[in-house]
Order: sequence, then C-alpha cells, then structure tokens
Amino acid sequence: MERRKATGVYHGIPVSKTSSLDPYEEVLNRPPWVTTTLGCFLIFTIVVDILGNLLVIFSVYRNKKLRNAGNIFVVSLAVADLVVAIYPYPLVLTSIFHKGWNLGYVHCQISGFLMGVSVIGSIFNITGIAINRYCYICHSLKYDKLYSDKNSVCYVLLIWALTIVAIVPNLFVGSLQYGPRVYSCTFEQSASSAYTIAVVFFHFILPIMIVTYCYLRIWILVIQVRRRVKPDNRPKLTPHDVRNFVTMFAVFVLFAVCWAPLNFIGLAVAINPEVVVPLIPEWLFVASYFMAYFNSCLNAIVYGVLNQNFRREYKRIVVSVCTARIFFHGSSNDAAERLKSKPSPLITNNNQVKLELVWEDQLVPVSSLPLPHGASPSMSIHL
Repeated sequence: MERRKATGVYHGIPVSKTSSLDPYEEVLNRPPWVTTTLGCFLIFTIVVDILGNLLVIFSVYRNKKLRNAGNIFVVSLAVADLVVAIYPYPLVLTSIFHKGWNLGYVHCQISGFLMGVSVIGSIFNITGIAINRYCYICHSLKYDKLYSDKNSVCYVLLIWALTIVAIVPNLFVGSLQYGPRVYSCTFEQSASSAYTIAVVFFHFILPIMIVTYCYLRIWILVIQVRRRVKPDNRPKLTPHDVRNFVTMFAVFVLFAVCWAPLNFIGLAVAINPEVVVPLIPEWLFVASYFMAYFNSCLNAIVYGVLNQNFRREYKRIVVSVCTARIFFHGSSNDAAERLKSKPSPLITNNNQVKLELVWEDQLVPVSSLPLPHGASPSMSIHL
C-alpha cells in the first residue's frame, strides 16, 4: 500500500506524519545533533543502569554485612531500575535513531507498561525504604519484630502487587501512546485530566509526602541525640546508622528532583491543557523526560559513593570479574571464614616441611610447643 506523508505542526514543532495506516510513525524535523545527543545520553544511562544495579544485587548477595531487612528493599529498587534498561530504553533508542516508532502497537504498549511499572515500583520501594529507616531509628525496640526476614519479603511482594494494581488502569484508559517528542510510548498526560491528576497525586505527591514525613522525624531524632536531648529515652545511633540514613535520603532527593519536573508539567497540562500546552517549550518537555530516565542509573552510584560496605564490595566484584573468579567463590565473608577454618596444604621445599598451628585465630610458633617423637626442630605442625 502507498504511504503518504503530510506535514504539519505538533505543539508548535514541525512534524512529518504518515497516513493513518501507521499512527506511530511521526517524525520531528530536528537537527541531527539533537538526536545524537539524546541517543548518546540514553546509551550512557542504559550502560550505567545495567552495570550499576547488577553490582548492587551481587553486592547484597555476596556480602553478609549487606544482607539485612533494609537492603531487601534496595535490591527491589535495583530490580525496578533494571526493568527499563533491559527493554523500554533500548526501544526508545531504536526510535531515536530511526526518527520514529517502527516497532508496532504491541511493543509500544509493553514498553509503556514496563516504564510505568518501573517508575511506580521505584517510588513505592523508596517509600518502603523510608518507612523501614523510620522504624529502625525511631522505633528500634519494635524493629526486629516488624522487619523479620519473612515480614520483609512479604512487604516487598506487597509493594510489587500494589505497583501492578496501580498501573493496570492505564490499559483501560487508553493513555499509553507514542510521543514523538520524546521517542517513547508513555503515559499521555492529556488523555484524561481527572485520571492524570489522580496519577500524579497517588503515584508521586502522596508517596513523597510519606517519605518526607519519615525522614523529617529521623532528622529530628538525629539532632536530638547529637544535642543529648533526653538521652535516657533516645536510642543510641551509631555513625554507621547515620551514614545509611544519609545514603537513602540522597536516593530519595535525587528521585524527587529527577521526576518532579515531569510530574508537575503533567499536572499543569491536566488542569488546563489549552492554556498550558502552548506555553511549555519543547526543550523543557524533552529534558523533563530524559532527566526522569536518567534517575534509573543514579542509585548504584549513590551507594558506592556514600556507603563503605557497598563501595568495598563493588571493588571485590570488579576484581573478581577481571580475574574470572566470580563464579568460583562464595560470598566475600564466607570465603574469609573458610580460609580461617580449613587447614592449609603443606608447603614443602628442599625436603623441609613448614607447618603452623592455628589456635583461636592466632599463629603459635612451633618452637614453643613440645615436638612429637621423631620430629626435627625444623618442622612444625598445622592443625
């Protein structure tokens, strides 16, 4: 069939659009440097997202110090960030370099759905992390009961169940559409004003309010402890606890900063689309989307910069990968314990046997021990 192209204007931007036979192929007449910049930016985001979040997951798996109730939510957040890097972002990248969506309706709907799952899963996990930190610091006596291993897994499953419930209405409202300005199949902000307002409130503003409340209470408690206000009634906070809190607070701030422009633009468009849409510059709209996309690769960097345990485990994993030994070793801590508990092989040289005796993690010189019958002074015993 013959495909005819028509020219027009899309929100003030020159557009080349095919006939209705292919509604997803809308091409914006942009300078080549714009698409190149967006493509390189997204490639960087994808690479850092995948490598960084895999590092986070492997770090928690390998290191006993990182395997705790709070970090279950960190792993869940890393999974949410990985979702977009594995499928939707590569499709957006293809759309950028093809100057339009050429993958059809099904891929568009799946891509938009997974993007929604990722962002809602991220904010719900960040909310879960904030509540976890609040209980750990402000209600420490109840923490172990509230966040047992079983309960923590149940909380994470609940987060993902709520995420799916929250994103399903998009399929019925018909709001997952291809946006040529951002080369993505995303939530169409002007599809339904009431629905858009509800989405922004329940998926962004309400979680932000909950997280803000939790972290404000924690900050107040930290200040009171440092100033020794009612010290007998306050829990003892270690520097490690404070650093962990600061790390997760930084994750929250970055998420809020990266996603706030897009959400508030959507809210303004939903309230009065006829007036607001012409006032939004194209660069601001595009920047708000790609800033939101960029957030998915930031969390792993924050952990590495602010958390010493993650930073050390990152280094161990990188060294293990470089020496091709990652699949031949257990966790870092388990390996160290095995080295302490297992006897080392005998080392022989010139018919001399060098042996050691390990007693309660201390080396005992053989000269200080009675030698067995027939043993020479040049020998030692390793048990």
